[in-house]
Amino acid sequence: MALTPRQELVLGAVVEEFIASGSPVGSRLLFESQTFGIASSTIRNDLAALEELGLLDHPHTSAGRVPTDAGYRYYVDAIVKEHHDAAALPVDHATVRSEIDEALEVTAEALSRATELLAIVSAPSLSTTNIRHVEVLSLQPHVVMVVVITTSGRVTKRVVRVERPIDEGLADFARVYLNERLTGKQIGTRVIDSAFSSAELGAQERAFLAELRPAFEIVVEQDADGLHLGGTARLLERLTEQGAGHLNDIVGLLEERYNLLQLLSEALRSPDLYLRIGREIGDPLLRDCSLVATTYGVANRNLGTVSVLGPTRMDYQTAITAVRGAAVTLSSLLEETW
Repeated sequence: MALTPRQELVLGAVVEEFIASGSPVGSRLLFESQTFGIASSTIRNDLAALEELGLLDHPHTSAGRVPTDAGYRYYVDAIVKEHHDAAALPVDHATVRSEIDEALEVTAEALSRATELLAIVSAPSLSTTNIRHVEVLSLQPHVVMVVVITTSGRVTKRVVRVERPIDEGLADFARVYLNERLTGKQIGTRVIDSAFSSAELGAQERAFLAELRPAFEIVVEQDADGLHLGGTARLLERLTEQGAGHLNDIVGLLEERYNLLQLLSEALRSPDLYLRIGREIGDPLLRDCSLVATTYGVANRNLGTVSVLGPTRMDYQTAITAVRGAAVTLSSLLEETW
């Protein structure tokens, strides 16, 4: 829908005042506080027109107006159109460069503090990254650990129990062989499978590698474990303040990381900022929430998402700026380690 410039100013003023105060916004308050020189009667007419368009709601007969989901959407779209290149979010990654998961956790906490919202940062999907190095470590006579380091800096560790005592020479062979065959190869591809079934392998070598094979299998739960949350308590506190319901169900949703992974999967495919307000999210439990997300990565390749989840009455300007800044920070970090 197309609004006049004056109606856009009035709508923006209502949204920003409601975000700041949480109270319905009346024409008198706008007239006393506005700086764009509009008469009180004109403001009342614009408020009525915006309500008729479905951008504002009138909770009570004598109360002022509050934004609807559509009103927030119009307001946010205007912010997005005017955006400039985001500056990096100040995050101290100096001590966590060894593992990307630690950097993501630090970023989630910093993003939550900057926005006072729940921050969700997803690790690069294991199925989209390549293997950088493999370690095969003999821990006990029947226990071996397989460590896989990917080009995104992510580290996965798997302890494997074997029936026969582990021969140190066999463990060394597996480490050398797997690095020769798998370094630079993308996880989850047929190339990985072929390394474990090569005709050049002897029976003993093939049997030992078969026991290590599960360490290279990709399952959805592993990607879900790569979600880093910061500020869960902040989200619940904000929702409680604003009278949102189903808080126990929302807690359950946050605990089920797989559901969050599904929620962010569409954001990972988005070429720009991904923003869903209220019922746009699709999950009835989150009808009182908004999601602001964007991607980070290297060489025009999306590897993961940075997002904040909060009530529809959130500071969208701060949220958008912080999310974009966190993505810039992570992309820069990955450029150094990729």
